[in-house]
Amino acid sequence: MAKSVFVIKVGSSVLTAASGDLSLPIIQSIVNQIAGLTKAHNVLLVSSGAVSSGKAFLKGYDRSLTQRKAAAAIGNPLLIKEYASRFSEHGLQVAQALLERHHFAERSQFLQLRETLSELWANNVVPIVNENDVVSNFELKFSDNDELATLLAIAFNASALLFCTTAGGYRDESNNIIPHVEEIDHVLSYLRKDQSVHGTGGMASKLTFTKLATSLGIKTIYCGIDDAQSFLKALNGEGGTTFAPKHSSLNDRKKWLASGSITIGSVQIDEGAHEALLQRKSLLLVGVVCVERSFLAGEVVQLTVAGKGIVGVAKMKYKADDLRTKRKDVMVAHADDIVLF
Repeated sequence: MAKSVFVIKVGSSVLTAASGDLSLPIIQSIVNQIAGLTKAHNVLLVSSGAVSSGKAFLKGYDRSLTQRKAAAAIGNPLLIKEYASRFSEHGLQVAQALLERHHFAERSQFLQLRETLSELWANNVVPIVNENDVVSNFELKFSDNDELATLLAIAFNASALLFCTTAGGYRDESNNIIPHVEEIDHVLSYLRKDQSVHGTGGMASKLTFTKLATSLGIKTIYCGIDDAQSFLKALNGEGGTTFAPKHSSLNDRKKWLASGSITIGSVQIDEGAHEALLQRKSLLLVGVVCVERSFLAGEVVQLTVAGKGIVGVAKMKYKADDLRTKRKDVMVAHADDIVLF
């Protein structure tokens, strides 16, 4: 019987001590818990911490994009060294994968990535993944590790996506952890806008990708690292916050369209077009209100509706500039290339 897949994302704020250095006891706890889980599950660890690990070696560190890239270049080998030495105590080898957006945007590369990580699991190797900050074309906050973990969870139809945070879960107005959430929209009023000193995202980022993951059928969990069984307890519903997954009948290609293939392009559509798409119709140019962010022909872009935010994605037949010269009745995205959330 094939092992189920768990994707565990650990943020910089969890890994970093008050001094700004890596917290070695926390790394040891993470390794011990994941080593236990690998006996019955394929675990993929998405770990931040490279920038925090390397920034002490830069003079006058000021968090600029260039310095953060340099810090990541220094910190990545330091971080993987700590993980490798501790996993070896459990008889486990690790492998590092530094990924970029295009690894998900091109389906052939996406499938190759999936095959490679599966081969690592087949050989009892723990993959440790991070964004390739050194050469990323976008600012780190655009494509943070919350997004990366979500894309990987969707790629492998993971049984669970676990975000390990200093908050220990999603908290209400009294700062108590909410154990179970059925509808994310019902708890948005509790959202805090801050982010950690060491991280690039925050709770808003996690909620965005939690909504995507749960809409595609993946149970998503927020938990802390406060005892030796935090991950197992959270996975069993005994700690942290569990966001219930929705039923999803999308095939693998549709899931890929809904996640990893998305570019930075975006178009706003009107209510009539949205209603038509809900009835499995194609998108016509007449339903496009405006281009919010440019894109090329064949790219997958976000679809938004005023007052509703992102409602889906579509693979566009034309580049953004061409839409100005087309007739209003032209089809700009086929129904088979549209996924609604």
